[in-house]
Amino acid sequence: SVYTFGNGHAEGDKSMKSLLGGKGANLAEMSRVGLSVPPGFTVTTSTCASYHDNARTIPPSAWDEMLAGVAHIEGEMGFGFGDAAKPLLVSVRSGAAVSMPGMMDTILNLGLNDDVVEGLAVKSGSARFAYDSYRRLLDMYGSVVMGIEREKFERALTAFKATVGVARDEDLSESDLRGVCDAYKAIYAEENLSFPQDPYEQLRLATHAVFDSWQSDRAKKYMAINQIVGVRGTAVNVQAMVFGNMGQTSGTGVLFTRNPS
Repeated sequence: SVYTFGNGHAEGDKSMKSLLGGKGANLAEMSRVGLSVPPGFTVTTSTCASYHDNARTIPPSAWDEMLAGVAHIEGEMGFGFGDAAKPLLVSVRSGAAVSMPGMMDTILNLGLNDDVVEGLAVKSGSARFAYDSYRRLLDMYGSVVMGIEREKFERALTAFKATVGVARDEDLSESDLRGVCDAYKAIYAEENLSFPQDPYEQLRLATHAVFDSWQSDRAKKYMAINQIVGVRGTAVNVQAMVFGNMGQTSGTGVLFTRNPS
């Protein structure tokens, strides 16, 4: 059910697209050829099919393999999932065998909670970075996994910036970002929801969200319009985080080997 990759090794390869999805197969292949791929694991498309065949339940054997996958990332990185002293954060992404634009948004910084964010502040040397990462997780997790309208988080952020008198997200201080996190948690409370503090529960529910997105109206319409048949489900890619918001020497972007247009 789970194939690991990273740091020059991979259990899968590019030929396994139907099982690992396009993203998972390519992550495995890039790991095999020695590119600097942060470690992670891919939950197979067949596990997605089993999930839907069993009343939206992750098979127990697959969950056990996912726990082993987390342990694989911990071993490769030297960090601990849910460990405030040496926090490991991960991203969760969907990836079907065929390109499905916009099927499910990515979740970043999964593994943070009220304790781990304090540990990340100490470990990184920047409390501002830690709380910026936490407010991003609260936003993404709320909208992608918990079904809260993303506009509610956007409105709260806009209102908070107006209150403290800054124009850009980058101008928010550590104290401001703590306040944004509190405002985001209040949005959960208004919806009679709470952000799960257990990182493994975060991972379980995020995996449910990826698998559920396979049966969404948007996905079904895309497959019908593009006459996609015989695809069993989407894979889930869980990967150690690399940060673009750590400071002035960090960034994220997309690299092409040639002009795509």
